[in-house]
Formats: sequence, C-alpha cells, structure tokens
Amino acid sequence: DLRASTKPAVLLTNFAAIAIGFGMMAQAIVVPMMLQVPESVGGFGQTIMETGLWMAPGGIMMMLFAPVSGTLINTLGAKLTLAIGASVLGIGYLTAFFLMNAPWQLAVASIIASAGVGIGYAAMPTLIMGAVPMTEAGAAVGLNGLMRAVGTTLSSAIMAVVLAASTISLGAGHEVPTHSAFRWCFLIGALAAFVGVAITMLIPRVKQSTEEQVLG
Repeated sequence: DLRASTKPAVLLTNFAAIAIGFGMMAQAIVVPMMLQVPESVGGFGQTIMETGLWMAPGGIMMMLFAPVSGTLINTLGAKLTLAIGASVLGIGYLTAFFLMNAPWQLAVASIIASAGVGIGYAAMPTLIMGAVPMTEAGAAVGLNGLMRAVGTTLSSAIMAVVLAASTISLGAGHEVPTHSAFRWCFLIGALAAFVGVAITMLIPRVKQSTEEQVLG
C-alpha cells in the first residue's frame, strides 16, 4: 500500500535513506581509488591487496558498531540513533577532507565513516516499522532498502563525474583523478551525510498502539 509510504515519518525516513546511502557509497568508491593512484603523480601507489588491507578496519568497525546501534535505539530512540550515525559518517568525510596525505589517514577516515554506517543503518528499519501498520511493515522496509540503493547508485554516478572532471595524464591515454577531485568527493559525501542528519531531525514521532498497527 503506497499510501503507507506517504506518511511523513516514512517519507522522510526514505529521503534520509537516499542521503545516507549516498554518503556510505562515496567513501567505498573514492578511498580505494585514491589509495591506488600512482606515486609518480602524487598518489600512494598501493596495490589492490594493500588497498583492501587499509579498508578492512572500516568493515570491522561497521560490524562492531552494529550492537552499539541496538543499544542506542533502546536508550535514545531510532530517530536520534540515525542522526548520530549520519553525523559520524559526515565527520568521517571531513576527516578525509583535511587528512588525506597518507594511507593511514584515509584508513582512519574510513573507520570513522564506517562506524557511522554501523550506528545508523539499523535505525532506519526501526523507524519504518514504528510508523506503519504491522501488515505493511515488510513492504515498507523493502521500499526503504530500495531508497538506500537509489542513494548508492546516485553516489556512484556523481563521484564518477567529479573524479573524471579533473584528471592528470599518465601518458598513453591513461588519466587519474587529481587531489582536488578527491577533495570535492569527500566534501560532497560530508554534505550528503549532514543533509541526512537534517532530514532525520524532521521525522515526526509516531505513537501507535499494537491494536492500531494490526488493524491499520
């Protein structure tokens, strides 16, 4: 029932999912690319294996912070938990914006951003399920997942455009993005995350009794 998705709490959560999905995907695209830029043009010259190792702590951090998300949801509520997660994600991008002179600095930024994802992602389904009848919960959560996918898809396209707009030639027709392009990507990622925070704070509180949820 699409009418359930037009409720302000659900609609705004889906908009927040787009923004936060955008922010999540940006670092997964930009940081590995930056790590692999050749040293001859001012990059770090990391191999695919080395890049994976630098990125691995971020994945571990995301896993470790998933239980933290549950605790925050129980104590502060899903809305504030999502806002906290998106804020931490934005801080991770700002860290990368100001500290991008060594692989370990990018790894630290990735760890912070991943912690934000781990905190915030579990809060979105909780917000959705609290705002729709139980009979519509599965469909509404599925739509929210689709909105996150929209955000990640938009992120892939926009990051590619930004990185391709400013490049350095390696010769033989090969080009790599400049540091300026990477900085713009980090700034855009931070902006998307903080837009997600702003949208999240607009989500109204919804109180439904169990009987109302069952009957719709």
